[in-house]
Amino acid sequence: MDVYSDIIRSMPPYLFSVFQQKKEELMKKGVDVIDLGIGAPDLPPPAFVVEKLKEELDNPKNFTYSPYAGCREYREAVALFYKREYGVELDPDTEVLALIGSKEGIVHLLQAILHPGETVLVPDPGYPVYSTAVHLARGKIVRLPLDSENGYKPSFSSVPSGIYRDAKLMFLNYPSNPTAATVEIDTFAEAISIAKQYHIFIAHDSAYSFVTFQGFKAPSILQVDGAKEVAVEFGSLSKNYNMAGCRIGYIVGNRDMIKALSIIKSNMDTCQFIPVQKAAAAALTSDHEAVKKNNQIYEQRMNMMVKALRSLGINVHPPKATFFLWIPVLKGYSSEQFATKLLKEAGVIVTPGTAFGPSGEGYVRLSLSVSMERLQQVADRLKQVNWEE
Repeated sequence: MDVYSDIIRSMPPYLFSVFQQKKEELMKKGVDVIDLGIGAPDLPPPAFVVEKLKEELDNPKNFTYSPYAGCREYREAVALFYKREYGVELDPDTEVLALIGSKEGIVHLLQAILHPGETVLVPDPGYPVYSTAVHLARGKIVRLPLDSENGYKPSFSSVPSGIYRDAKLMFLNYPSNPTAATVEIDTFAEAISIAKQYHIFIAHDSAYSFVTFQGFKAPSILQVDGAKEVAVEFGSLSKNYNMAGCRIGYIVGNRDMIKALSIIKSNMDTCQFIPVQKAAAAALTSDHEAVKKNNQIYEQRMNMMVKALRSLGINVHPPKATFFLWIPVLKGYSSEQFATKLLKEAGVIVTPGTAFGPSGEGYVRLSLSVSMERLQQVADRLKQVNWEE
């Protein structure tokens, strides 16, 4: 008897689970593997967030089911966060929905709004889950190529009008995973204009919105006038507050898209554990000093690795956001060859750029989510690799 559906049979394996398997195989052989492939924060959540979680665990009332949309305290915290940080007004009842991490929300949103065969514009290179979500919803992927010459910003004018006419939704992601690119509000304004012209919805993933450096502040797409008519924005506490394992995020913006998603979710889950939501509310309404301290640590790591890579002749520039470095591979290597050589000869895992789409060829993504000590070991190991072979 065939147990797998056609969707599962045609779905490629999730990249990061494959790398985890390779890591475990090497570790069994006694190799000291340094994993810079997955964007999993190594820093702890702010102490006050942990204390809030402990406090809420002592309240037996918090062990009941959460409201499907998320508890009131959390949704109001999200709305307050957007008002304070971006000047954006949100209705906690209709324009805010709690998610069990933004990854879950991205996948379920497409199941809520997409008809089979409808087109979705996906950034290339981009977070692989966008393509996975389209696949699971039986949609059609059209890649939106991004390149270094344009700062990895979409070249909206180069997309044929016929593609826009066919599209149901466009994904955007700034600060970007994997490229670490950032944009100003004018990029979002252009996207909103095109979406309104061609009747396209926009889903903006802002998972790294607060992991910023050099005084940069990432804008929200909802700051564009009229954005809520066509756009939603995903937010996550995984990277900004080091709460990855808590699986807590949100979607805000267009109430019709949020309503559609809420119908899917109310039939599939009963939201996140209430103490986690209340701890997340404390994070969102804080002064963000803990986030700033974390960013200082990431920036120190980034500067050290940039210096080490440049000493090898790899021209990499420090980004203004995320804890990733998007690294051009050395001449004569493909992305896969470069990553494989690092793994075999240095015991260092990085992610080939092609894992994020065809336009990622020629690059690898390196995560800064390990200590300075481990990054120094990476730098030392890189010097020992014979890149001339």
